[in-house]
Amino acid sequence: MTITVKAPFDGRTIDEVATAESADVDAAVARARTMLLSVRGGDFPAWKRAEVLDLAARTLKERVEDFARTIALESAKPIRTARVEAQRAVSTLTYSAVEARTLAGHMVPMEGSEAGAGKLAFTLRSPIGVVGAISPFNFPLNLVAHKVGPAIAAGAPVVLKPASSTPLSALALASLLAECGLPEGFLTVTVGAGSVVGDALANHDDIAMITFTGSPDVGWGIRARAPRKKVGLELGNNAPVIIEPDGDWQRAARLIKTAGFSHAGQSCISTQRILVHESIAKEFTTALEAEVRSLVVGDPLDEATEVSALITTAERDRVCDWISEAVRDGATLVTGGQIDGTLLRPTVLADVADDMKVSYLEVFGPVVVISTYRDFDTAVARANDTRYGLQASVFTTRLDRAMHAIHGLDFGGVLVNEVPTYRADQMPYGGLRDSGNTHEGPAYAVREMTHERLAVIQL
Repeated sequence: MTITVKAPFDGRTIDEVATAESADVDAAVARARTMLLSVRGGDFPAWKRAEVLDLAARTLKERVEDFARTIALESAKPIRTARVEAQRAVSTLTYSAVEARTLAGHMVPMEGSEAGAGKLAFTLRSPIGVVGAISPFNFPLNLVAHKVGPAIAAGAPVVLKPASSTPLSALALASLLAECGLPEGFLTVTVGAGSVVGDALANHDDIAMITFTGSPDVGWGIRARAPRKKVGLELGNNAPVIIEPDGDWQRAARLIKTAGFSHAGQSCISTQRILVHESIAKEFTTALEAEVRSLVVGDPLDEATEVSALITTAERDRVCDWISEAVRDGATLVTGGQIDGTLLRPTVLADVADDMKVSYLEVFGPVVVISTYRDFDTAVARANDTRYGLQASVFTTRLDRAMHAIHGLDFGGVLVNEVPTYRADQMPYGGLRDSGNTHEGPAYAVREMTHERLAVIQL
């Protein structure tokens, strides 16, 4: 059987991709198990893994345009933004190569106790086993690289299930890695429904770890079904930004133009909730409205386009319904909210209450919401009043307020004078509560994909 991959922008067919069944997952895991034994036997040592990753990074850098076009076609990500994703994947593979070369354990100070006298002890990092990786549609290349790159560095073979709507970037990356010397069986891409391929990965006894990026309901469901596996989850968010009257709110408006609407808001750290001090709310809202109205909406392959279609028309209609519900309940539509063919115009809502869906849930669409506050402590408390906890930010020139936010905002990452949408691929990236339970970034993911083995030698 096959899946028809269609362009979200205009519905045209891009490709037909063969789908996997549970038996195909079994075969892929069996090949991965054989490769794992080879790695543990020294046949694919760290320096060779690093060379594969380095060559893959260089080759991908030469093919950024090809990969960007694939990303733009299958996900409707504007081509300029798709190029950024492809370039970020180069960085992800490069940092993974660094980890392959430097991953090590540590010495244990045995002489520190009488029981340890005369003994030498140290730890080693050993691959955790076969990794089942499940990646989302919104970053169909770089979020695959964030799973596969560290796994290669760790020596942990991978069976990957990309999003069924955007499998082409993952397949292209797997082909590139094979071209660059990744042994057959180390990475297998299995395209198919979550109820088939995803469940087969979660339930397979020979998979030691699941790494999942996607919705909280699906992620925690996998975690509940696989209690004996290590399950790393990168999930959702409704990223807040607090804008103080002394902060550079004009710059904040310029940054939110991109941070709230890049890839039609389909990012787990897309800026969503804007808490702005009441003394500057009118000026800020006017500035943000002008910025958002200037966004170019259209064909993702057009160089001028900044915002294109959501992944499906069903998602477009859901977001539109949430906007309409908020307006009915008292929110003010500042700009946007209209459907234009397959597109939803970038939307700004003001006077938004914290109990509206567009505020307390993750919109995952081209929508930002504005509410005002008078007291900074109240703003921090409202930002924290969420089931999510990935990244948050504050704009202020006051060091005491910045430190208050760093200590007081209960999120995996807190940014000062930057939007919560900022991410560099080498930094630790992960959240709390319904935003997940692990950290990505090659230096952190590689440790999740290995276990520490203790060695003790009697001298």
